[in-house]
Amino acid sequence: MIAMHRSARWLSARFVSLFIVVAATPSLFAQQAIQSIDHYVANVSLAPSMAGETAQIYVRERVSAGAQIGEGEVVLFVHGAGTPAEVAFDVPYPGYSWMAYLAEAGFDTFAMDTTGYGRSTRPYVMNDACNLSEAQRVEFVPGLIAADCEPSYGYAATTIESDWDDIDAVVDYIRELRNVERVHLVAWSLGGPRTGGYTALHPEKVARLVLLAPAYGRNRASSAPAMLPVAGPTLTKQSQTDFINNWDRQVGCEAQYTAPVAAAVWSAMLESDPVGSTWGTGVRRAPRTTTWGWGPDVVAQTDHAMLLVAPIHDAQVPVARVHELYEDLGAEQKVLLDLACTSHNAMWETNREILFDATRQWLSNGNVDGTSRGVIQRGY
Repeated sequence: MIAMHRSARWLSARFVSLFIVVAATPSLFAQQAIQSIDHYVANVSLAPSMAGETAQIYVRERVSAGAQIGEGEVVLFVHGAGTPAEVAFDVPYPGYSWMAYLAEAGFDTFAMDTTGYGRSTRPYVMNDACNLSEAQRVEFVPGLIAADCEPSYGYAATTIESDWDDIDAVVDYIRELRNVERVHLVAWSLGGPRTGGYTALHPEKVARLVLLAPAYGRNRASSAPAMLPVAGPTLTKQSQTDFINNWDRQVGCEAQYTAPVAAAVWSAMLESDPVGSTWGTGVRRAPRTTTWGWGPDVVAQTDHAMLLVAPIHDAQVPVARVHELYEDLGAEQKVLLDLACTSHNAMWETNREILFDATRQWLSNGNVDGTSRGVIQRGY
């Protein structure tokens, strides 16, 4: 079971989180009525690689100018294992921002990068290429490192618990900012355990959830490993070649995605990582995260309304895993959407508007085309 971990450190973290930086910045491709606002929420870190230090958690907001936002209209997006949230959910290409789509529908949307991702604080050990896996290190010899090298840290940089704690700092900040009790959560891939586990810890702060390709596992350990931090690579990297090859192996339909959109995503990826962009031809870095919890025992006790989306050609989170999550989920209000002609990157593909519209309906009404419980197919 997921264990509560609050202590005196919680009070310190929440006090620190009051000291934020907010900057209003126009989005290049957004309609003029949709604002882009940057926030930074400070949180005393639980990440093993920087425990006790203060991390600045980057939060991007997209909202209609002059919108009157109330309960049931605030959404927080949480990213997966590699791509930071502002890249995943606010693609700088016309018509491809999931956040802007919901903002145009009247929601106040936020997206956060947990510690080690995007514009949030990255543990300093992530700046050492020797802390990659051996297979990934050799790609940078001799350009970045003269020869293969021993890690200077040698452990996973973050944990699912530190992610839950980062999410809690941001949720509390948003609740106070918008004067609401609960926020909707939208997540992708490893964002499933991040938001699902968080919901189990803090059910009173969460309204409805939408999980795209949630990384669920019936055999996942219920509790943290006996020894933390966990030995192994500190971080992972993704090059443009890695990115495109991984996407192409999940293409099952003609014109499933377009090259200009892929180029816009990759450009935003490099922009979010000023250090990684200087490694070789440029890479996107992400912390390796130790994951536990959010198994069948926790899921069976969850009664929050959930929309689960299973991209039919997903080669990273198999459709079967999403169906298992649907079967195990204790919520009365639950829908599984089988989405045709989509990969793990469904929000960047041609059928994205089906996903976007289903999200809007679920967060607004708790159903998709009138269905509040069951398995549905779209895009076929």
